[in-house]
Formats: sequence, C-alpha cells, structure tokens
Amino acid sequence: QLQASGGGLAQPGGSLRLSCAGSGRTFSSYGMGWFRQAPGKEREFVALISWSGGSTYYADSVKGRFTISRDNAKNTVYLQMNSLKPEDTAVYYCAATSLTGWATKAYEYNYWGQGTQVTVSS
Repeated sequence: QLQASGGGLAQPGGSLRLSCAGSGRTFSSYGMGWFRQAPGKEREFVALISWSGGSTYYADSVKGRFTISRDNAKNTVYLQMNSLKPEDTAVYYCAATSLTGWATKAYEYNYWGQGTQVTVSS
C-alpha cells in the first residue's frame, strides 16, 4: 500500500516536497515512480528511482527542477519540486514497479498511491 502526501498550493517559482510512504517488507525491492495527471489530460510520467536509489530518470519537462529520492529504512520515496510552474499543476501519484528497466509507462507499475493535489498559482 502506498500513501502520498505533501501536495498543496505553491506560487510560481516556489517549492513543494511530496512524500510517498509504503508498507510492507518488500518496499526496497521495488523501483518507484511519480506520475501526474492534469484535468483533461492523460497521466504522464514524471520521475523514477531504482530500488537501491542509485539510478534516477526524469521527464524532460521536470529535469533540473525536480529531484526524486528514497529512504528504504523509512519505506518512503520523495519528490522535491523546485522552480514550480503553473503547468506543473496536477494530481501527483506515486507508484511501485517490479521491473528493473526504465519504467516510464503507467501500465508498467504494479501498485499505486491515491494521489495528492499540487496547484501552482499566484
């Protein structure tokens, strides 16, 4: 089970940090990803991190602004979002994948959190 939190309202140029807490002893064996879905749009890949935390991958739209990290001792993955833009407004979802490659498609993920709303507006 995954529980996402940390969303809210931020001004353009501001920052937010999302957290995703997982339950179970196998959390550290899963790659973790963040996706987002804006109203009227399809869910899109944002970032992923390998099970060890040693490898990360980002969508071009967030590269250099967002940072994904994980703490396996706490069963938690984070998404630090800086230099936020209005187009970052969406519901953000965390997800877990058993695949070892670069899983950037939603269907490649086994488990999903409930989503947390991020709104970027002045």
